Order: sequence, then C-alpha cells, then structure tokens
Amino acid sequence: MSVIVTQKNTALLSLWEFRLGICFSLFAGATGDILPDSLPSVPGTLPHFLKEPEDSYIIKSNPIKLLCRAVPALQIFFKCNGEWVHQNEHVSREYMDQNTGLKVREVLINVSRQQVEDFHGPEDYWCLCVAWSHLGTSKSRKATVHIAYLRKNFEQDPQGKEVPIKGMIVLHCRPPEGVPTAEVEWLKNEELVSSLTDDNIDTRADHNLIINEARLSDSGNYTCLASNIVAKRRSATATVVVFVNGGWSLWTEWSPCNVPCGRGVQKRSRTCTNPAPLNGGAFCQGMSVQKITCNALCPIDGGWEKWSEWTACSVQCERQRRRECNNPPPRHRGIMCEGPSNATENCTGGILLFLCWSVCVPGMDDSNDVALYSGLGSGVIVVAVLVVAVMLYRRSQSNYGVDVIDSSALTGGFQSFTFKTTRQGSPLLLNSSLQPELTVGRTYSSPICFKDFIDNKELFDHLPDNKVKVQSSFMVSLGVADRAEYHAPKGHPPETFPRGLNRDYSNSTVERRSTKKGLLTPNGPPLTPTKDQMRTTGVFGHLGGRLVVPNTGVSLLVPHGAITEDTSWEMYMVINQGESSFQTEEGCEILLGPEVTYGPLGLDLSSPVAMTIAHCAEVDTENWNIQLKRKTQDNSWEEVMSVEDESTFCYCLMDSSSCHLLLDQPGSYALVGEPLTQAAVKRLKLAVFGSMGATPMHYSLRVYCVDDTPYAFQGVVATETSRGGQLLEEPKMLPFRGNTFSLQVYIQDVPQFLWSIKPFTTCQEFSFSQVWCSNQKPLHCAFSLERNSPTTTQLSCKISVRQVKGHEQILQVYTSVAESKKESVPFFTQTDCTVTSQAGPKAFKIPLSIRQRICATFDTANAKGKDWQLLAQKLNLERNLSYFLKQQSPSAVILSLWEARHQDTGDLDSLASALEEIGKIHSKSAAAKSQDPESDLVHNLGTGSPGNPVCGMGELTNHETANSVQEYTG
Repeated sequence: MSVIVTQKNTALLSLWEFRLGICFSLFAGATGDILPDSLPSVPGTLPHFLKEPEDSYIIKSNPIKLLCRAVPALQIFFKCNGEWVHQNEHVSREYMDQNTGLKVREVLINVSRQQVEDFHGPEDYWCLCVAWSHLGTSKSRKATVHIAYLRKNFEQDPQGKEVPIKGMIVLHCRPPEGVPTAEVEWLKNEELVSSLTDDNIDTRADHNLIINEARLSDSGNYTCLASNIVAKRRSATATVVVFVNGGWSLWTEWSPCNVPCGRGVQKRSRTCTNPAPLNGGAFCQGMSVQKITCNALCPIDGGWEKWSEWTACSVQCERQRRRECNNPPPRHRGIMCEGPSNATENCTGGILLFLCWSVCVPGMDDSNDVALYSGLGSGVIVVAVLVVAVMLYRRSQSNYGVDVIDSSALTGGFQSFTFKTTRQGSPLLLNSSLQPELTVGRTYSSPICFKDFIDNKELFDHLPDNKVKVQSSFMVSLGVADRAEYHAPKGHPPETFPRGLNRDYSNSTVERRSTKKGLLTPNGPPLTPTKDQMRTTGVFGHLGGRLVVPNTGVSLLVPHGAITEDTSWEMYMVINQGESSFQTEEGCEILLGPEVTYGPLGLDLSSPVAMTIAHCAEVDTENWNIQLKRKTQDNSWEEVMSVEDESTFCYCLMDSSSCHLLLDQPGSYALVGEPLTQAAVKRLKLAVFGSMGATPMHYSLRVYCVDDTPYAFQGVVATETSRGGQLLEEPKMLPFRGNTFSLQVYIQDVPQFLWSIKPFTTCQEFSFSQVWCSNQKPLHCAFSLERNSPTTTQLSCKISVRQVKGHEQILQVYTSVAESKKESVPFFTQTDCTVTSQAGPKAFKIPLSIRQRICATFDTANAKGKDWQLLAQKLNLERNLSYFLKQQSPSAVILSLWEARHQDTGDLDSLASALEEIGKIHSKSAAAKSQDPESDLVHNLGTGSPGNPVCGMGELTNHETANSVQEYTG
C-alpha cells in the first residue's frame, strides 16, 4: 500500500527527501534528467503505484527481477535493506497511459543470489521502491527475496500397515524442509490418489493420507511426493495390506446318531468362510466341529399274531383268513413282519376252477365258457406274435446300419446324409454295389494354417473312431466335405480311410525333407513359435494362392488373375514382433491387432489382395472409432480409412474377431482403435501357468493378461514353453472396459495347512494404462507358494481377475505338483501347422470353373437386375459398393472377400444359398428358369457330379481339376 502524506509538515519532509534524492542521484552519476520540463505536473496528487514489487524466490543461480510502476512520478528509486540502490542498476522507461493521458514511469532492478547470500541482517532480504512527485513521495510495500531450495530427506516417511477390512488407514508424511514450503501429493501404485474422485479418501492439510474404511482395492504401494518450484522428492514406499479376518458360517444341523442302537455321538460343523480369511487375515477362533452324546432307541421287530378262522366259501369257491403284525408291533425302525397277512384257498380241495364253477354256479352256460376261454387264448397268441415280430424287425434294422437325415436348409435337394458301415457281409447298405465316395479327403478345421495329410494313420490313432466328411448332393458336386460323416470303426480295412491327395505345394519357408518337381514334404513342426515363424513367403503366378502365418489369425489371399500370365512373384508376409513403432497420441489410440507387412514393394497386381487380421475389440460404432493405418517411408503412421467410411482405395470388413481388408498397395498396416466413450470394450485372454520354483518345495503360479488375439497369445506360449510352464486351466476371455479403472488379480482358497504364500502378495494390480495400452504385449504377475510338507502333491486354489467396477473371471486351479515330466507343448498349440504357403486352385474353396461362371453371370447387368450388386447384397457385403464399382471384375473381388471371410469354415452353403435365392427371386417360369444362365449355374451346383471332388480348402488333384472344368465349361 502506498503511504500518502497529507499533513503540511509531512509534505515539507517529503520535499526535503526529494531534494536529497536529487543530490544523491547527482552524486551517484545521474545525467541531469531527473526533473525534465516534459514531465506533467498534477497539482494535489502524490505518486500512486500501479505495480509494486512482489515476494520472489531465486532458483539456483538465476537472478530475479523486481518491478515498480507509478503515476504521476518524476522519479522512482529502489531501496534494499535500508540502502539506496545505485542509479546504474535501475532500468527505467516511460510511456503514455492511453486511458488517462498521463505518463507512467516504470523501474526494474535485478537481485542476484550472491547479493542475498552476502546480506546478514536480523530479517530477510527486502526491497521497496520510492516514487517522487511535485507534492511529495510515496513508498511501496516491502518485497522479500529468498533463495529457493528443497532438502532431499523427508522428515517422516510413511510406514507400511496391515489393517482389517473397513478399518481406518492413516499414513503420515512430513516432507523435507524447503523454501517455499513443499506441496504434498500421494501416489498409489504410481497413480495419483485424489480425494475429489473418492469420498473414502481424505488428504489433510498436515500432509497425512486417511482412508476412512479400508477396502480390498486399497491394498497397494503408497508413496508421498513432495514438490516445490525447485525440485520433487519421493518418500520411501509404504506397502498397505487390507486383510480380511475369517468368520464362522452358521452351524449345520445335528447329524443323526452314529449308532443304530444304544449310546452314540451326534455332530455338527461350521466353516471359516463367512468371510474366508484373505491377505493374511486371522483364521477363525474356536472349534469347527461340535459333538454331543446321544441315545438311540434299539429297534423292535414286528411279530405275527395267530391266524383268524377261515371265512365261509364264496361263490368263487374260495375262503380267506387274516393275521396282524402286532405281536409286538415294529417300533424304532424295527423290521415289519415277513410273509403275507392274508391267505386264500380253494374250497373244493383241488378241483379245477372250471369244474368248481360248474358245481357252485349251476346256471352258467357251457357255450359262454368256451367262447370266453377261446377269446383269451387267441389274444395271448396275437400278443406273442407281435412281440416276436418287433424283435425280429429291430434285429434286421440293426443290420442296415443306415441313418438318413433330411437336414436340407435349401430347396433343390440339398440334403445331408449320414452313412454308417454295415456289419461284415451285410447286403443292406442301400446298394451293395455302391460304396460311399471317400476320395474327398478331410476338410480344414482352422483358418490359420494348411495341414499335411501324408500319414493318415497318425492323424486318426488318437480318436475313438475315424471320420470322413461327405457332403450333400450339392456339396459333393463341388467336392466340399463339411456336413455328413462317414464313420468307420477301429480295425476296419485301411481302404476305408481317406485316400491321400496329390499336393503340389508352392515354395514355403517351412523346412523341407525332400523336393521333387515342386512337391514339398514338410518336416515335423517346431514346438514353439520362433521369430522365423513370423515371416512366410511363397511364389505365386496367374492362378494366385494364399499365405498364412500359423497360430496368429493373419493370412493373405492372392486372387486368381491378380498376377498376369507368364509372370510370377515371390511374395512375403511379416508380423512385427519387436517393440511397436506405433506411438499413441496422448494415450487415446491403441493397437487392436498385430502390425502386418506384405510385399514386395514393387508388386504389380491387377486386382486387390485380401488380408485377414485378428483383432481384440468388441466392435461397436457408438463406442469405438476404428481406423486402418499404414506406415510411411519416414516410419510414421498415416490414416488409410475409418472402417465405417466408404473409400474407393481400400475396403474394410469388420467381423466380431477378425478384420478383412482389400488392399492395392504393399506395405505395413495396423488396425488402430480410439475409444469414444468409457463403454468401449477390448477383449483380454486370461491364462494361468504353473511350474516348480527354485527349490522342490516351491511352486510358482503365473497369471497372464493379454489382448485376445491368436498372435498376442503366442507370445505367452513361447515364454512358458521356454520356462517349462504347464497350462493349469483353459484360457478365458475377460471384457475390459475403457473406464480408467485398474485390473486386480487375487489368489484365493489356498489350503493354509498345506501351503504358505508370501505375505502381502495375495493381491496384485495392473494399472489401467498398462492393460489398455499393452499393444499386443502380454502382462503377467506371479504368486510364489511353498509346500509345508514334502508329501504335499496337490494344489487347489482360485485365481480371481477383475476390473474395478467391471467384469470378473475365475480361473480354477487344481493340479498335481509332483516332480514329473510335463508336456512340452500346451494343448492349444497347433502342432500340425507346417505348410504356410499354397498356390493354385487348391488354395481356394470355390473351384476355378465355378468362380469363372459366377463372374461371367454377374459382372454384366441385365434386364432382371441380377448383377454383382445383388450378389454383394445376398452375401452381406452391400456396404461401400463404390469400391467394387471401380474394379475390373466386381464379382471376382466380392468372391475373394467371401473366401477370406469364410476361410475357417470350409463350407460353400452360404454361397450356394445366396445363388439359389437370387434364382428364386427372378425366376418367373420354369421355362425361363431353365434358359437363365444364373439359374442354370445354381442347377449345376445343386445336382453335382462325382467328377469334381474338392476338399474343404479346395484341395483338387490335377485330374479332378480337369474334370470339373470340363463339366462346367462344356
């Protein structure tokens, strides 16, 4: 505040100070411009400070600046610690105030660290400024100058605690000495703790952290963070464990007396599960079983009284008598009397009943008796004949062994049949001269690898019976086996097995045993994924082919005709296994699948390739913005398209677990997701592995949380295979929401009398950012258990994985921990994935001749409107039609996309159903339908021919391919 002098004698004193200041300035070397004529004079007004010097801190060796600004003022000088600052150290300037028209004077000085350190006085280093006008002087406030610092050591570090659930947690923290005083924040597992978002937490002004009611989720590592303008300091970490003391359940009902007769014992029990002890909590005090004595009454068996007298003879020539079981009656679970309580006998002493009736009932008509007994005899004979006939019929039916099931979902005779072999020598298998066609081979059961069937015996030895797929009339005509099954019992002659197929595999990165005219005999597959397996190559020509990276959900389809005739390309596909080059922007975008590169870069194709990449997102356009990105030459990523947008340069089809892309340009691609709301969900796969620890008494459980894609899980497989780990429970899926809450892992129900676990390790936690931004890299935590006795060989417990305010999954562990040789390969790896590249017609499900017929039919629009747009609509590919429109053959591109989308089914039913539906919609008469090329195509697909047997992935022999082309092309 400015000091205004109003009294006359004070004004005279100020004027004297002003003149003294002029003299001081002249003595200090002033230039003589202290009272210029240009300065305005405001009669009756003392200087007024617009800006006063402020308290400041010197950081390290950087000087601070003190500023004064006043109006009206003839001159302004600084005075520090009671002494005037030299004129040369002042920096002054004048300017006009646009609002008042007055000139404002501003003065600035620098204060160095050395000046403050050299000052030794009773108070802190201070400065003020004095402003002069015609009427007097005004003084500003005092501004203190301090040297800022922050000591390294905390005066009091927080201490770890173990508190019961719902108890109060108080963590003390006294920050290091510093100027200015340090501000304190709390971190839990490296994340900021705020009382604004959690009413249960209170951060006091005395820097202590108080949790009013402890929860299990409050367990963790807490750190006190002190900071000021100079530095930040971290305290020692305090581990807080929230434990749950065990509580007894209710008593059960008393058990029955343990003896049937006499003095015995009754029991009742209770368990320490209400709640069960957690995180080192105390076990329940008291007995879990109570016993009392009991006296069971001995049973008394019943006894018969004497028989009563016989009754008089009835009209049926019978008499009766009775007795009661009351001598004594049965009591206390005693046995009832044995034998009948009623007795009946013939009054005639053994004469036939028929004669008795004749004697006792003289009025009975003999002719009626004969008719009655004749009818009864005839009925008995008829029933016996029917029983014998039914038994003979069932026996004859069992010899047939034929079960015909109409499972047709289409019209036109698309029916599936199940054939079962007859008994030896039976002539009843439909037609004894007609044997089921078994040359169709086996279908592929997985989309992520091709399989080698050179040795069929090895493939079927572990199965209870052998199965060969046989399809309906339509599917047999295409050679695709996926519906009906031919069952052959063990021991059947070898000719009933699927016959070996002649395979001309293309060049592949898989290790070879021998090579002869392009034939490839793959060696045994490696047991674990290696870095080399993340790259696959193949040589493709005009007929196209397919590349697959095993066990990753990644494949590449090169369509027929994409490469010009008399030209071949060596193509490759690589999955980036190193640190991802994709960088998230402010943590918003994440990788939903692996980074995939295909090439070579100079590849020249006439139609797009179809790439399939597995992803881990729960696809929902309201919660996700999913984009396809491509790496540029400078290793940055550019957006190609959003999956919901339409583009003429790229096509993207999102399924629940895979993304199918149509691409024109080689390069590196990645599927990136940006959550729009906190309801966005990505899928996690959870798995628990176990292995022996450092000593025979220790056992280690490792819980993995990884993005739910086959590629990401292979990282876990590789790690655990190298460590000798064993999968203890089938992996499970957990939906993880983008709600910023962490993921917690608990181990529960460990038998404490058999096993012990390290304190404070039963609950572990991953932060939200660790899980959400894992980018296909696995996360895991470990639990170390120790056997209390060497005789303990079994371990049972539960692993609970839950997201705070989200979903939970339970992994049940029950395993033997005896030292024995574990399986080197977990059950979920595909050990028969050997061929990663396949060229020619065998790489496709749709035979080449049928594909050509479909394209010829639908690429040209006709009056009925049956063009490629209708085909796309029926195959559920009707979005982004502008992309197909620019293609030379839209139908061919649509079929390539269909191939990529259905590579895991080996089933052409959906395509056949779409073609048949198109034919039904546009058929107006039987004559028109027979003349319609498209209807004729459906007819050919439906009737089929044994000359075109193709297996599920289009495995055609050369002879069969020629037959199919001849049949459909004339």
